Amino acid sequence: MSMITPPSDSKVLTVSLLNRLARQLLEDHFPAVQVQGEISNFAQPASGHWYLTLKDASAQVRCAMFRNRNMMVRFKPKDGMQVVVKARLSLYEGRGDYQLLVDSMDEAGAGVLRQAFELLFLKLKQEGLFEVAIKKPLPVWPRHVVIVTSPTGAAVRDVISVFRRRFPATLLTIIPVSVQGQQAAQEMMRALALINAGQGCLQDVDTILLTRGGGSLEDLWCFNDEALARAIHACVLPVVSAIGHEVDFTIADYVADARAATPSAAAELLCPHQADIRANLRAMLARQTTFIASTIQSARKHLAAASKRLRHPGRRLQEQAQRLDLIELRLQRAWQRNQSQRLHTLQMAGKRLLSQRPERVLQQQRLAVMALWQRLNLQIRRHLQQQQQALAAKSHALHTVSPLQTLARGYSITSTTGGEVLARFDQVQVGATISTRLAEGNILSTVTLTRHEE
Repeated sequence: MSMITPPSDSKVLTVSLLNRLARQLLEDHFPAVQVQGEISNFAQPASGHWYLTLKDASAQVRCAMFRNRNMMVRFKPKDGMQVVVKARLSLYEGRGDYQLLVDSMDEAGAGVLRQAFELLFLKLKQEGLFEVAIKKPLPVWPRHVVIVTSPTGAAVRDVISVFRRRFPATLLTIIPVSVQGQQAAQEMMRALALINAGQGCLQDVDTILLTRGGGSLEDLWCFNDEALARAIHACVLPVVSAIGHEVDFTIADYVADARAATPSAAAELLCPHQADIRANLRAMLARQTTFIASTIQSARKHLAAASKRLRHPGRRLQEQAQRLDLIELRLQRAWQRNQSQRLHTLQMAGKRLLSQRPERVLQQQRLAVMALWQRLNLQIRRHLQQQQQALAAKSHALHTVSPLQTLARGYSITSTTGGEVLARFDQVQVGATISTRLAEGNILSTVTLTRHEE
C-alpha cells in the first residue's frame, strides 16, 4: 500500500493533483465492497462499458463496469432493477466524481439462490448422482423422442424445426408442463413418472428431452429442485437436458445423461441428418453390391473348378473296382504273413518246451549240486589249513614270551607258599617258607635273613 504524504498548509494544490490524491486515498484505504441498490440512468456506449447509478431511498452513487467485466453478467441490466454489485471505491479525476468500479453484478436475491445451488450441488455430487459411469448412453438413432417442455415457448418450436429439417421421420411426443414457477418441478416430475410407466403412446419411447429457453437465475430455479434431480436420476430412459443458454447450468443439467447448450443443439444431438443417413445408405448399398458381385464371381470360379473335377460314373466304378482288387491282394498278403508268424511262434514254443523237460532239468540240477559240493569241500580244506597255520604261528609267539623259556636261561621265580610272587625283600619275614621255581623243578627254603641293598 502506497503512503500519501499530506500537503503542508502553505502549499497550493491544483485541482488535478487534489483529485489524484483523493483517488489514491480511496483506492488504497478501502477494500472491495458489496452494495445493493436500484439501477437508474443505465447507459452503454459503443465502447461496451456500462455506466449507471445505484440508489436507495435517500442516497445514490455513480458506478462504472468495464466491458471485460460486464461480459460475464448473465442478464441485461435495466433501470429500476435491484442488483448487488461487488466493487472498488474510486474517484473519476476528470469531474471529481466519487464512483464505484464494479467487478461483478447479480440480481438482488441471486446470491441466496447461488448459495442454495452450491449446497445442493455438493450434496448430490457426494451421493454420486453426477458420476459419468452411471449415465445411460443415448441411442445411436432415436426413433421416438418425448419432449418435456412448455408447449408455447420458443424452445419447443426450435426443437421441432430442427427435427423436421434434419430427420422428419423421428416420432415426437410433447408433454406440456410449466417450466417456471413453484409448480413447474412437480409437473415435470409427473411427466417423467408418466414416461417411465410406458403406457399407451409412450410404450416405444427411447429418449427424453427436458428443455426450455433462456432466463434469469430465478426463472430457471425450478430446474434446481432436489426432488426433480432425483426423478431424472431414476428415469429408466436416457434424459437429455437443454435448459437456457450455453452459459446457464442447472442441477438438472448435471444429473441428466447428456446436456446440450441450447434446445436446437439438443435436437441436433438426438437426430441424425437425413443427408448423412442417405449418404450412409448409398455407401452401404455400394458395399453390398460389391460384396454380392464378388460372391457371385467366387461361386462361378468354384463351380468351374468343381466341373473340372467331375468325372463319368463308369470311370469312377472302374477306379472303385481297381481299389477293391488292391485291397483283396493286401488282405491275402497280410493273411499269409500272419500264418507264417504263427507257425514260427509255434516252432519256437516247441523248442522251448523241449529244453524245459523234467529229466533234463534234473540232470542240470544234479550237476549243479555236485559242483557246489566240490567247491564246499575245497573251501573247508583251505579254511582248516589257514586255521592250522594261524595256530602254529600263535603257539610259537606264545612260547617265545613264555616264563618257562626265561627260566631255561638260568632265571627263577620266588613266591610265598600262598603263591604270591616276591618282588621286594620286605614281603616276607625271617623264618617264613618260600618256593623257588627253576626250569626243571622247585626248591623250598626257609628265610634266615632279609636285607635291603642300595
